[in-house]
Amino acid sequence: MKKITLLFAFAFICSASSVFGQARKELNFGLIGANYEIPVSSDITIAPFAGTNLNLDWLTIGVRANYYFDNLFELNDDAWDVYGGAGAGYAIDNRGNGNDGSDLDIGLHVGGRWFWNDKWGVYLEFGGGITQGASGGLGLTVKL
Repeated sequence: MKKITLLFAFAFICSASSVFGQARKELNFGLIGANYEIPVSSDITIAPFAGTNLNLDWLTIGVRANYYFDNLFELNDDAWDVYGGAGAGYAIDNRGNGNDGSDLDIGLHVGGRWFWNDKWGVYLEFGGGITQGASGGLGLTVKL
């Protein structure tokens, strides 16, 4: 639990950073999770997150880091984002079968995002972790 507290403290401290470029404050929410991206450099964000699967078997709470490849791929269009990253958190077993499968969850993800106006967009993401296996997400993004 101390590790998760430290990760959230790191996310909070970094939220005071002033940055420029592609990375920006955004709220992402979908069917199986939500996160709040906080920029730490022009291409990197960190994000406290909570997520589950469609069966609601797990609840994972943690922090993610994203690297935006937009500058590397020379994507000068603000409508598109391409990113990849890693996440770490604590997965809580909600199955109620008496077997406490709660554990540290570490995973990787890759995704893309398209904004249809200056504020709203849609994202598609693929990834996986130790505890939950393969996962992903589809949802909305709002620029803050």
